Amino acid sequence: MLRKQTRRILVFALFFFLTVPVAMSQVVYTIDFSNEADGNAQNWFKINHFELERDADEIKAVFENGKLVLETEDDILGLFSKQMEIKGATRIRVEWGVDRYPIGADWTKGVLREALTIVVSFGKEKISSGSSFIPNVPYFIGLFIGEKEIKDKVYLGKYFREGGRYFCLICGGKAGEMVISEFEFDSTFKEQFKKAMPDISAVTFEIDTRDVSGGSRAFIKKIEFLK
Repeated sequence: MLRKQTRRILVFALFFFLTVPVAMSQVVYTIDFSNEADGNAQNWFKINHFELERDADEIKAVFENGKLVLETEDDILGLFSKQMEIKGATRIRVEWGVDRYPIGADWTKGVLREALTIVVSFGKEKISSGSSFIPNVPYFIGLFIGEKEIKDKVYLGKYFREGGRYFCLICGGKAGEMVISEFEFDSTFKEQFKKAMPDISAVTFEIDTRDVSGGSRAFIKKIEFLK
């Protein structure tokens, strides 16, 4: 009888630990490129109301084997940005990777360049950029792919030091490898900015290969915002 009771407890415990994480990881919003047909992706950004900023129209953006591929050959700063309202999301999960790192990019040495950063903005309050020549923007956290950076280290940019933070999620990853990254926004926001996290208000894809060589090539399969 005791063995049967123990077995029931073990079965219940196994069921609990298998099912609870699923409930806790509810997907709130998804950007999924896995079903897009191969071809030029520039028009997709326009149809889906992304704003192309700086040199974004010079970035080679294509769908390839179920992935969005963003590639540069020259000195480029391009941003694909969309204003949106994502309520209740506290985490992000990204399936992505890098085929080519920009040569010379190294945040540890102050060369703040990268193959791809996913910038997530929070709320509507405009925070000082630190320069009278650069517009103020809401709080943001940038998640980037870097070759020489340190995973989970907090990085600051040249500007937006009051309201912006950067974290390397793929650091020195193998070229061509698909990586699943997760990041906790809620606790990080509270720790860095000493206040409750507002709802997500924008998502931006940023590619910056200025002042380095070799260009870059990175890809995304799917982005999920979770609660």
